[in-house]
Amino acid sequence: MRFLFVVFLLVLICHIRASPRLSPEEECRVELLELRHTVSSLENKLFIGEWQLRNLREHNHFYRPHKATPPPGPNMTADVAGVIPTSLPHASGNLIVYDRDCAALYDRIQPLSGFYRIKPTADLEPFLVYCDMSDGGGWTVLQQRRSGKVDFNRNWDEYKEGFGNFKMKTDEFWLGNEHMYALLKGGENLMKFDLTDWSGEKTHALYENFKIADEKDKYRLQFGLYSGLAGDALSGGGRMEDQWSISHNSMQFSTRDQDNDRFLKGSCAKENKGGWWFNRCHAVNLNGKYYRSGEYKGKYDNGVVWLTWRGLWYSLHHTTMKVRPLRFMDSLGSGAGAGAGAGD
Repeated sequence: MRFLFVVFLLVLICHIRASPRLSPEEECRVELLELRHTVSSLENKLFIGEWQLRNLREHNHFYRPHKATPPPGPNMTADVAGVIPTSLPHASGNLIVYDRDCAALYDRIQPLSGFYRIKPTADLEPFLVYCDMSDGGGWTVLQQRRSGKVDFNRNWDEYKEGFGNFKMKTDEFWLGNEHMYALLKGGENLMKFDLTDWSGEKTHALYENFKIADEKDKYRLQFGLYSGLAGDALSGGGRMEDQWSISHNSMQFSTRDQDNDRFLKGSCAKENKGGWWFNRCHAVNLNGKYYRSGEYKGKYDNGVVWLTWRGLWYSLHHTTMKVRPLRFMDSLGSGAGAGAGAGD
């Protein structure tokens, strides 16, 4: 049909040009036919672009035809004759669409766990996060300790912007208080703490409505109902007489250069070698000094600790802080994936 249309258009143009004079009506008809042809070509290009975009979103690659297909080498395969697959970089996430968090990404294409770029709010630049698509899926990871290779005894600006490595599954990092604020400020979240000791035993704690304030309020922490197996250490544990001094609820964030805790005789961040929501001082500090033996001795209880599980004088091996929307439905459609097991 397109070929016949083009032939008709050429014949008409030649006929009109052969005439000694063109009327205004004939000139208008020629211009109209040329415009229709241009619009048709643009519609075809738009259709192809939409098809490629759909394949990028659904399959993370698209096929690009080549006039001459070279024989497959050791690092190249030809899946279809005359067609070579063009893959997207794995670590950069989706290059076209930036989801608001890992839960939205999971809902859209259910990818494997890995690093992806997200954009929680319209005014933020996209940033890289690790998405845990196991354990029910849809978790955005905020903090991770694995080996002690990354120093968590940092200043205020470093905790604000984030630090660590964002390449491998086992990398250690702090996502950054500003990024956390953007992810958590709605409040309808479920925060999960995955904890592992040096014998390989795992446990977890979950907190509903976990959120932090903005920098003007020193990223003040608030959270709601607890569930899980590790014990409610963030609320100060089970002893009421201790909770007023070690509960982390409503505490501001402190670092070695910004002391916002309630300890009047010193700085909890300096003593405990990391930034955290300290009181006088803590029942939980997942950003403390990384001791490689579990049990440790020191002047201060400054390890990577969770009071209600292994106590203040046992420094944990692996920790992960990860969040997803409170009403997220897991891959089984039950909404019950959070307590299924601790992620690695």
